[in-house]
Amino acid sequence: MEKPFKILSIDGGGIRGVFPAMFLSKLESELKSRGKDNWQVYQNFDLICGTSTGGVLAIALALGIPAQELHDLYLDNANEIFGERKGFLNLWRSKHSRSALENLIKEKFEEVNGGVEPRLQDCKTNICIPIYDLLNGTPSVLKKDHHPKFTRDFHIPAYKAALATASAPTFFDPYSTEYEDLYGNKIAFSNKVDGGVVANNPTLLGIIEAQEAFYKRLEDLKVLSLGTGNQKFSDGNKRKNWGITYWINPKRKRIIDLFMQGQSQLTENLISLLQNGIDKEREKAPRFDYLRVTTTLSETHQVALDEVDEDKLKKLGEKAAFEFSNHANTILNTFCNEQ
Repeated sequence: MEKPFKILSIDGGGIRGVFPAMFLSKLESELKSRGKDNWQVYQNFDLICGTSTGGVLAIALALGIPAQELHDLYLDNANEIFGERKGFLNLWRSKHSRSALENLIKEKFEEVNGGVEPRLQDCKTNICIPIYDLLNGTPSVLKKDHHPKFTRDFHIPAYKAALATASAPTFFDPYSTEYEDLYGNKIAFSNKVDGGVVANNPTLLGIIEAQEAFYKRLEDLKVLSLGTGNQKFSDGNKRKNWGITYWINPKRKRIIDLFMQGQSQLTENLISLLQNGIDKEREKAPRFDYLRVTTTLSETHQVALDEVDEDKLKKLGEKAAFEFSNHANTILNTFCNEQ
């Protein structure tokens, strides 16, 4: 029997990355309590995919940073990352400076790599990190060298890849920098935008990567997909004003909620089709193992992508701990039983 190929996918969602970070910290804690040597996330998955905040987490986990440290990094620094706003209405500038986020990620990544700035090739398991290349007007997926033809991305400093996938429009400017590759060449890396504009839920990218780069059958896959909280956006009101002030305003960027939600829902629908067939005709004999875990955010517990309210973030962490307890046995048996 072919060894299962295990995929972890983590959605985008800004500071709501607290949810998957807490969920995975509970997983690592449970594995440690059971005396497992391979208790870290990267040791239990063959491929980690992540978009935006999920991309930051994916790279960090793949470098070997424990999930609890990442959860604490988010919770302790939310105000530093998102507290400083550039202006009131932000009609001409992005909402936040990325300097605090950049410093935090760069320092954390170097710390886990012995004080040396890690590149994507230093990830201890395989990764897929979607971004959008605004310079060329094309989507891209950053990877390490897990296929002989992947010769470009593994040179990229890990923190720069993380900042690129987390450059959400209106929240941060597109990310532009340069780096020196492993052969000493200067490489431009400019105008990169948050991967959430094309794949806020990157699970389908992981499935296709497993098939095409690792030559796995669907039947070989075990897939765990983590959301960052479903704050459902819908509007059935009869309105006259559907203009810019409705879709983008200082209180709520509805257009971003809409594209994030719509893309994620479509991904879930397509995965259901792959797994269970049309009208779930194979539901009793699915083609591969797939578990989607997220939570619903109510009207009384709305968490913005740049939320700084510590109480709201802690409650989101509580929801993650609750969801882990609901799914613990399934996750441990499906994803952490084979070493």
